[in-house]
Amino acid sequence: MQKLIHIITNTNPGGKLTDTALLVFRVLLSVELIVAHGLKKLGIGVSEAEQVPNPLHLPEAFNSLFADAANLVFPVFVILGFFTRIAVLPILAVTLTGYFILHWNDALLVKDTPFMYSLCYLLLLFMGSGKYSVDNYLRKISS
Repeated sequence: MQKLIHIITNTNPGGKLTDTALLVFRVLLSVELIVAHGLKKLGIGVSEAEQVPNPLHLPEAFNSLFADAANLVFPVFVILGFFTRIAVLPILAVTLTGYFILHWNDALLVKDTPFMYSLCYLLLLFMGSGKYSVDNYLRKISS
C-alpha cells in the first residue's frame, strides 16, 4: 500500500513516463491545432476558407502567411519534435495575440480556446520535446 501511495503522489516520475507523456501530448495537441484551426484557413472541411483576423494591422500577406504557418507548418515540427522550442514561438505569437488582443473583451467561453492552446504550448516551450523526438536525436549526434 505504501508503494502505491508513493507511485500516486510522485511529483517527478521522470524517465519513460514523462517522455511518453510529452510525445503523446505534443502529437495530439498539434494534430488538434491543425485539424481544428489550420485546415479551415485553407478551406478544407468548410464551405469557405476562414479569414485570418489582423488585429495588429500587419501587411495582409504577411499576416495570412504567418497565421497559416503557425496553424499548419509549425505544429508538424512540434509533432516531430524538430526544433520544438523554436517551433512553438510562432504558435504562441498567434494564440497569445488571439487571447490578449483579439478576444480580450469576449466572454470566457470564446477566449478559452486561445488561452488553453497558449498554456499547452508554453508547457512545451519550457519542457521541450522529450526523449522521443528529432531534437533528442540531433542532441545525441552533436555531442
